[in-house]
Amino acid sequence: MRHALACLALFGLTATPLAAQDVDHGRSLFQTHCANCHGADANGQGPLAPALVLQPVDLTRLASRHDGEFPLERVLNRIDGTDPLVSHGSPMPVYGPYFEGVANTPMKLPSGQPILVSEPIADLVGYLQSVQVTE
Repeated sequence: MRHALACLALFGLTATPLAAQDVDHGRSLFQTHCANCHGADANGQGPLAPALVLQPVDLTRLASRHDGEFPLERVLNRIDGTDPLVSHGSPMPVYGPYFEGVANTPMKLPSGQPILVSEPIADLVGYLQSVQVTE
């Protein structure tokens, strides 16, 4: 009986759908943690941008600068600090500890490779993907 309950519990865990990105929460996170440098519209024109060694890029054109494909892995590496920027003087973003969290939200890289990230990172990336413009 215990074995049957354990199997059912395991099946229940694996049968749950993947967590969706919350773009509205991502927008809120962006405004709180990123807009001062990257601008309220993610166009790289935030009020603190002039004080940075490297000017923030226009985050609305990430996909267009990469042949129409959103550079998910690079963006994830910048947000989680594994690919830090000199202009920040610390891991990107300066609010890195907030975004660390528990890596429990599944995403899939363009290569098809599954990856787990924290929920705030998934939401922030969902927002960035939603603001991409086409040229």
